[in-house]
Amino acid sequence: MATILEARDVCQYFGGLKAVEKVNMKIEEGDIFGVIGPNGAGKTTFFNICSGIFKPTAGEIIFRGEPITGLLTEKIARKGMARTFQNIQLFKYMTVLENVKIGFHIRTRTTMLSALLRSKRYSEDEKFATEKAAEILERVGLSEFRDTLASNLPYGIQRKVEIARALALDPKILLLDEPAAGMNPSETQELSDFVKKLNAGGLTIVVIEHDMKFVMNTCNRILVLNFGQKICEGTPDVVRDDRNVNEAYFGKGLVVGEGYNNA
Repeated sequence: MATILEARDVCQYFGGLKAVEKVNMKIEEGDIFGVIGPNGAGKTTFFNICSGIFKPTAGEIIFRGEPITGLLTEKIARKGMARTFQNIQLFKYMTVLENVKIGFHIRTRTTMLSALLRSKRYSEDEKFATEKAAEILERVGLSEFRDTLASNLPYGIQRKVEIARALALDPKILLLDEPAAGMNPSETQELSDFVKKLNAGGLTIVVIEHDMKFVMNTCNRILVLNFGQKICEGTPDVVRDDRNVNEAYFGKGLVVGEGYNNA
């Protein structure tokens, strides 16, 4: 499989703080890739670098064979990268369909003037967004909620709607920042199944997550950060048995693997 996203010796310094230090990563097309680490490990900072929110102090990000370091987030999105955030950012007083339609803004050409005048271009773009948003909801199994206000949805469904909106960008890779945060075990399992379903449809997915059970049961490969540095990368079994990972999470006094088995 071809490499879709690569980080080369990426560093991010904030004054004297080395938030990310010479991190290398390769993600293959079609993978579900996890990024984990204790609080303060540099996970979200690294995600922000990959998605263009931060320009790294040093190093390079390569997306689909092309350097994207320092590009604006909108340009990166147009190249096929979508991102969700830890805090749900839905418009609560809009319907599910309307929320997903908003995701099409970079794929339409309507100007503010066209929208005010209800021009032909506006009508065509509105029809396009409505039809494509409905197709996405059907594809991900959320059609029954299309006319429901986002504020009336259970928490787990809100998360799925946010992911559905990201799919409006027609991404080649989807970055999810702690998608299972705040979910109960049943919602977390449903989310894992949802992510696997999207991946089976050909979408490459990268996940930052604190829920170790979710990561171990969902991801094919995992990168582990601690104090901004990569300490391990491999399959869930490799990560689960790695002594450095266990010490980072549970301290040196715990038997390797014990913490995960009880998670």
